[in-house]
Amino acid sequence: MAAKVASVCVILAISWLVVVAAANVYAAEEETFLRNICGGREKLLKLHFYVQDLRIGHLNSTVFEVAKSSITANSPSAFGSVHVVDDLITAEPAFNSKALGRCQGLTTNADLATFGIAMNLNFYFSSGRFNGSTLSILGRNAVLDAQRELPVAGGTGAFRFARGYAIQTTYSIDFRTSYAVLEYNIYTTYDSKFTHVKNNIAQM
Repeated sequence: MAAKVASVCVILAISWLVVVAAANVYAAEEETFLRNICGGREKLLKLHFYVQDLRIGHLNSTVFEVAKSSITANSPSAFGSVHVVDDLITAEPAFNSKALGRCQGLTTNADLATFGIAMNLNFYFSSGRFNGSTLSILGRNAVLDAQRELPVAGGTGAFRFARGYAIQTTYSIDFRTSYAVLEYNIYTTYDSKFTHVKNNIAQM
């Protein structure tokens, strides 16, 4: 009986050592990553692209209303209306120009008096220098303004710890077909030596 107990104790001790070793390796990798970011790998970048916003009513809509409040129908600002978005990101204004990824997230009409949209968007890049990385923006979008400034909240991949701001403008809009093209200029930090950047793909 004593021998069995001793064997179990040995097995538990070995398992604990393996878990601790794995945790230490992960912690060391994270510390190295943080040191690299603070040590000059973080650079400033300007991104410029267009979002093909196929609104509700478009034949191939990529925006859908998923919720609304009790006053939405009678509100001058459609207060409480929540939309989910999965728009195409392109390098140029034309819909058939080079595809760079998708703009995905939620928008909420969050101002009782005017069109102030609460934005929660992720730009997922599927080609170019940042293939596989995402960049996130949050904030209030005063859509009736000529230019709208939104903060960069973070990201993944090359955009870990990202910070900065985005300027959104309406490049064109066709109310008849519910089709808008939104132009983005984003100024953000990024990891200039991110190891998963696929340099063999045409740069943005």
